[in-house]
Order: sequence, then C-alpha cells, then structure tokens
Amino acid sequence: MTVITKHRLGEPCWVDYASADLAASRDFYTALFGWEAEAAPEEYGGYLTFRAGGRAVAGMGSAMGGMQPNVWTTYLLVEDAEATVTAAEDADADVLAPAMTIGDRGAMAVIADPGGAAIGLWEPGLFHGFELAAEAGAPAWHELYARSYQAQLDFYTAVFGWTPKILGDTADFRYATFGPEDAPAGGIYDADKMLPDGIPSHWTIYFGVDDPEASCARVVELGGSVIRDPWDSDFGRFAQVNDPLGGMFLLHQVGSGGSAPA
Repeated sequence: MTVITKHRLGEPCWVDYASADLAASRDFYTALFGWEAEAAPEEYGGYLTFRAGGRAVAGMGSAMGGMQPNVWTTYLLVEDAEATVTAAEDADADVLAPAMTIGDRGAMAVIADPGGAAIGLWEPGLFHGFELAAEAGAPAWHELYARSYQAQLDFYTAVFGWTPKILGDTADFRYATFGPEDAPAGGIYDADKMLPDGIPSHWTIYFGVDDPEASCARVVELGGSVIRDPWDSDFGRFAQVNDPLGGMFLLHQVGSGGSAPA
C-alpha cells in the first residue's frame, strides 16, 4: 500500500458524493467498500470523510440547493481556487459553486466546463486530499465522458496545464489521458455517439475492487443495480453500477493490468 502525501497540480486530489439521503448513502458505501465514516464537526454541515485502513479516500455531504443530488464529483488540485474560477470563466466555463473557504481545511469551488461537465477545484489548507489511489476501496481512475471532446480537452489543457497523451483520434475512438505518461491520472473520452439522448457530458469515478463480480453482487444485495456486467479490456476488468439512489460509478479490478480504462 502506497500512501499519497502529495498530489500533482491540476490533477484529481479528492472525490465526494452529494446525497439526497446522507444516512442511506453512508450505509451503502461503508457496507460495499468497508469504509469507516468520520463525521466532521457541526460547522461543516455533517460532512463525512470515508477512510480505508485509516486513510482518507472519499467524502460525502448532503446535496446543496440547486446542485444535482446523488452524484460523485472529482476535484482537481489548484493553487488558488478563486483565481482558477476566474481563469475557467474566461475559458467559457460556468460557475456552479463559487470559491469558498472550508475552515482551515482549504478552499473549494465547482465549475461546469465548456461541455457542461461539473468538476470541483480544491485549494489545500490542512487537508490535501485522498491518501490512497488504485487500491481496493480507493479511487482508481477519473474519466470525462465528453460531448464536446476537443473543446473540453482544450479547456483543461489551457486552464489546468495538462499535457494530454492521445490514445486514439479516429471517428470511432477518441481518447486522451492526462498526467505523466508512466502514471496517468485520468482520461477524456469522446462519448458523444455513445451517450443516450439527454445525458450530458459528465465526469465518472472508478473505485478499486479485488473482485468485480463479487462487488457487483454486493451492490445488488445492498439495493443498488448493475448497469454493465464485468467486462475485460486492454486496460483491465471493469463494471458499471448504480447505488440505491441512482448515483453511478465504476469498479476497476486493481492490479489487473494497465491504468487507463476506455
């Protein structure tokens, strides 16, 4: 187990879930992944930090007014949340939640990129982000299903300094990863032809598991549903599921191959 103590600027550093039923969501995810839930002091609105083996891996809070409930959000590490919001607006993003200070923990904001996908920003104070990745029960990959692939890729490159690696650039398959070539942090997929009508661009989160079949069975046992049964690709073995409130996420069999799902 490798404990993460420093995240790369402009890349994922935290994930959290906005729930319409905090208690039900807490019970589902702690049962599924074996997480321990740690409640923040009252001034933080009942926000939960989930830990695996004592290490922070994800968070959860009640959905704020006007924000879509039952959705996972990825946060990118920034030096200055307010300045990044301004840069994002200048690059045609919309502000969903303006920069706000979270006590001594840091500062956050949520924006919608030019394709409409929500992404969080985190400026660390005492809290730096998830402490495990690509482990069972921890975030394993972050992926943007893009309706406006090129515009969205250009946005993240300009605002967050990404240097994308293009894995495919044909009409049938457009995909780019970001982060160092030997340790990419996530990817952008041209999903315009794949997404059903009415489903906008969105970020998706993969969580590491030891056994996708067993995890899918546990999801169903806990009241969730399996959207796509486990499948194999050149990058590993995956499954797509919903929690009982409809929140979607993917499962990635850790240690099963590469690190760039597609």
